[in-house]
Amino acid sequence: MSGSELNSGGSGRRLKLWRPPMSGPNSATNVGTVLARMRDAVRNNAWAGASMDKRAANAIGCGIQAKALYGTPAQRAEVDALWTQSLPYLDADGVCTFYGLQELAWREWDEAGEVFGRIRARRPADGLPVPMQVQLIESEQCPRDYYGTASNGNAIRQGIEFSSIGKRAAYWMYRTHPGDATWMESRGNELVRVPAEQVIHLYRPLRAGQMRGLPRAQSVLVLIKTLDRVRDNVAERQAIQNLFAGWFIRPKDSANDSILEESKVGTDEDETPIAGLEPATMQELPEGWDVKFSTPPGAGNDYADFVRTEILAFCARAGIPYEVLTGDLRDVSDRALKLILNEFRRTIESDQWLYMIPNLCQAIRGAWFDAAVLSGRLQFPNYTELRDQITSTLWMPQGWPWSHPVQDVEAESKAVRAGFKARSGVILQQGEDPEEVDRQQQRDNVRADKLGLRHDSDGRQGGK
Repeated sequence: MSGSELNSGGSGRRLKLWRPPMSGPNSATNVGTVLARMRDAVRNNAWAGASMDKRAANAIGCGIQAKALYGTPAQRAEVDALWTQSLPYLDADGVCTFYGLQELAWREWDEAGEVFGRIRARRPADGLPVPMQVQLIESEQCPRDYYGTASNGNAIRQGIEFSSIGKRAAYWMYRTHPGDATWMESRGNELVRVPAEQVIHLYRPLRAGQMRGLPRAQSVLVLIKTLDRVRDNVAERQAIQNLFAGWFIRPKDSANDSILEESKVGTDEDETPIAGLEPATMQELPEGWDVKFSTPPGAGNDYADFVRTEILAFCARAGIPYEVLTGDLRDVSDRALKLILNEFRRTIESDQWLYMIPNLCQAIRGAWFDAAVLSGRLQFPNYTELRDQITSTLWMPQGWPWSHPVQDVEAESKAVRAGFKARSGVILQQGEDPEEVDRQQQRDNVRADKLGLRHDSDGRQGGK
């Protein structure tokens, strides 16, 4: 581009004040403040809190299920049975099932931009199906402002220890959350070195080389806070204005007489009587007195449009459609709504398959396999050499409901018949296990035949 300039790099009147620094992916110094404000918004702001709830509900639903892929049918059945037995016990805090851990991790990931999971080995005497659990740890417990050099010479940056070749060697974490009241009392301010192989770090890097995650909606955090303040101000103004029912107009020759003497409940600073405000109060006026009723202003003709525009901007960055967040479906056709939902689902699926499933679910599954093999609960020859194949897993997120059941089922059926889709693929899209669906159909057919029943849903009937 010799001899030419980019318009966006100009320094004219419009752009001369826009001079952002040439900052790197890890140069932000106020992330702690942003994170504290983000958590406050989720706790106290209706839109921010609802966005977290709805994204988690759509991404996790009732849980992302796992199915073994390696081995003989008997081996796969053994793995699946032991995994199912372990699901209620994988949470080190003893609060959630594995599916609950998924939902909590997703919420933390959305809210804080990252979440840590620590693999905790347990003793056989603890009585777990497999002697391992997972402890979820919030972002603040690994201090971003911790830089230094470890005793082994490794560099520590943003609480993460890196080897000489840039590989993550360990994470430095406080014993307890720095926001807890007992942080100092329980030696919570002591930093503990946790080997990287025991730590799961779920975050979405937005730039190459980014070491820590950022809250998803951090760029619209000020916007949603301002909108919340405007909404509160409008509501408060309406409440105050509506307290004033009207004003009595004093006749010129009324001297210091006051019609409020009988109904006053107090006086102002200048001894002016103040009448009580009660619903449906009737007051008889002496001769010569008049009354002027209050006409409080409304919220403004453009208030609704202003709020909608601001929430649209918030939704665009928070990763959730306006219609899903608010339930406002005015002037939205079925076709437009389907396009909106499809775009939302593509975003959710991208997060599921690029980050959530490989970086959290599969990492926990791999650690579970390791513990199961080491404890003798599972037997796999040459496990160390074949670990990747043995731990390979079919993950099945909960399926999306059909927008138009009749049309959607007919379209899927035609796609399968034309060879454009596999029947198993359609079943997987609904979050079901194709093999289990086949087994269930077989059991249904056997029971129907035994009872002499004949249903149109029986594919053996040839549609007759």
